[in-house]
Amino acid sequence: MTLDTLEVVGDRRGGTAIAAAEDPRGPVAGYVATRSVSSTKTDTAIIRTPQAISVVGRQQIDDQKPASLAEATRYAPGVRGETFGADPRNDWFLIRGFTAQESGYFLDGLQLFTSAFATWKLEPFGLERLEILRGPNSGLYGGASPGGIINAVSKRPPIVPIRYVETGVDNYGNAYAGFDIGGPVDAPGTEGKLFYRLVGLGRAGGTQVDYVNNDRFFFAPSITWKPDADTSLTVLAQVQRDRAGTQNFLPYEGTVTPAPFGFIKTSRFTGDPATDRLTRSQDMIGYEFEHRFDNDIKFRQNARHGTVTVNLFNRYGGGYATTPAAGDLSRFDFFTRGAAVQSDIDNQLVIPFRTGDFGHTVLAGFEYRRYQIDDYQSFGFGPSLNLIRPIYPNTPLNLGAPYQNALITQNQFAAYLQDEITFGNFSLVLSGRHDWVATDNDNRIGASTSRDTSAFSGRVALIYNDESGLAPYVSYAQGFNPTVGLNGVTGQLLLPERSEQTEVGLKYKPPGFDGYFAAALFDLTRSNVVTTNPLNIQQVVQTGAVNSRGAEIEMVANLAPGLRAIASYTAYDLSVTRDLNSALLGRTPTNTPEQYGSLFMDYTFQSGVLRGFGFGGGVRGVGRSFADQANEFRVPGYVVGDLVAHYDWEGWRFALNVSNVSDERIVNSCSTVTACYYGERRRVLGSIGYRW
Repeated sequence: MTLDTLEVVGDRRGGTAIAAAEDPRGPVAGYVATRSVSSTKTDTAIIRTPQAISVVGRQQIDDQKPASLAEATRYAPGVRGETFGADPRNDWFLIRGFTAQESGYFLDGLQLFTSAFATWKLEPFGLERLEILRGPNSGLYGGASPGGIINAVSKRPPIVPIRYVETGVDNYGNAYAGFDIGGPVDAPGTEGKLFYRLVGLGRAGGTQVDYVNNDRFFFAPSITWKPDADTSLTVLAQVQRDRAGTQNFLPYEGTVTPAPFGFIKTSRFTGDPATDRLTRSQDMIGYEFEHRFDNDIKFRQNARHGTVTVNLFNRYGGGYATTPAAGDLSRFDFFTRGAAVQSDIDNQLVIPFRTGDFGHTVLAGFEYRRYQIDDYQSFGFGPSLNLIRPIYPNTPLNLGAPYQNALITQNQFAAYLQDEITFGNFSLVLSGRHDWVATDNDNRIGASTSRDTSAFSGRVALIYNDESGLAPYVSYAQGFNPTVGLNGVTGQLLLPERSEQTEVGLKYKPPGFDGYFAAALFDLTRSNVVTTNPLNIQQVVQTGAVNSRGAEIEMVANLAPGLRAIASYTAYDLSVTRDLNSALLGRTPTNTPEQYGSLFMDYTFQSGVLRGFGFGGGVRGVGRSFADQANEFRVPGYVVGDLVAHYDWEGWRFALNVSNVSDERIVNSCSTVTACYYGERRRVLGSIGYRW
């Protein structure tokens, strides 16, 4: 029988190492996480988990200094972040070829559901780790993206005091300052029972696009109470205010291929400085309660209530008004206000026991989610803009009557059961969940509708852990994903999406090696896909299906003292298998590269005159994608490099991070031939931190 590993963990300044079992919600030792709470909702070693899972820990986040969660996934397999380029408004993700930002975005195990433009956005400085689960996860989480989920884990009150401040500025004049302070509460009667943490960050300044800022205020207090060894309660809250510019929609000719006047500048702003802006108000409060009974039986209750309001004023491009040679961009005016309220409570009972040679960890759960969005959207025609010599008219948006004005409410109840069975070197995971979903659409400008639906989702997975460190596995999983919106033909609410996946994989952790290798082959089909009605492009219908079949490989290692490395490669064949438009069968959806890979290494000298000095770098490559549904317009792939240098001295940390070091002009993707998106140019960030 394979025993779980006891990790040796030290602080980032080279302090005394101690032996400790990794907390699946806590810090990662270097780049190598050994345990995860996301895949099974129990504390399970990654090498014993029959699923593709990657963890981005705090050390990697600190080394690479991502400005968003999308940037934090740049070196992870199976995930394609920054789908719409250098966009400060939202985090965009594809996992195994499917969008994940709407229903695959989780914080501390609870979903942050997004509908319309009421989008949540998390601050990387406030996180301890990101856990990326690939493939359907509805057997435990219910409605979620078929490609997988990203579970962000918040920083929590530490037992050992933390005192840290950091500030930095980049070459676009975007500056930030943050603090991270926590530890035991020093008050009579609270010794060893009460802990706190205060995390905050402020950011303001420009981006690579003229007139587009990326400003933020973020504050996240938390407190943990441990009245005895068997009981704990952690309360987590956060307040966030964002103000950002809007995204450019640029034509294919002038970005991917040259226009008669050349290429459009990556700094060119195509909106209007007087009108374009996005504001976000985001607040959350929740708690995690756990009590351990006799025989190691545990009851957990995780809950959160959150609100997010997004106002977006946008004048965006719609292709050339006349000929590309003239350089005049036609523009549309758009306004939306999305105000969403979400509440979630997840109850879990974990019961470990044995029956002869079989060990069991049974998880029984009941979850309730309530989501409500007040969604208002209106549209109009704006003035054109010359891309060669722009003159901004500074006129108000020209908006017509709203085409969307509704209050949509979704209530979801679910019961789930899981048994992790161990026998010898085998581990079998059986999961099943039934969801009941009631959706009401109170339409203020049309007929109101409602729908009740239910679905069962399951997972069966088996892994064998050999003493040599090899761990082959196989799994079958089903997915379920409620959608919000109307079928343009029937006028009824959209049906939930369904998915199913078969996956085989191999994990390898050589004895004595601080790291692991992983590979996976998968065949994933998503059905009830929402597609454009070919008879009315302003409507959607629900007849589509898309298949994603591919492979992923990953290596994560702490190779030597001070030397860390991560590498990954992803390749898949994504194709439409059912659509009302038969000409699209076998085609690849737009925006979706079918291969990408990366390598990143970082080294810090441990002794001698260079002790504390470190450097590193990475290479990221992305394959081609398509700008149209017929796959006639290709968007070429690209390769960019990143560099890192840092120096630690007596609590101080000086760092320089350069992304896209060769300043490549890249097009991340195109959703149509009139909507292409530039990626990030060279960004140089200098930062100073102090820990005491």
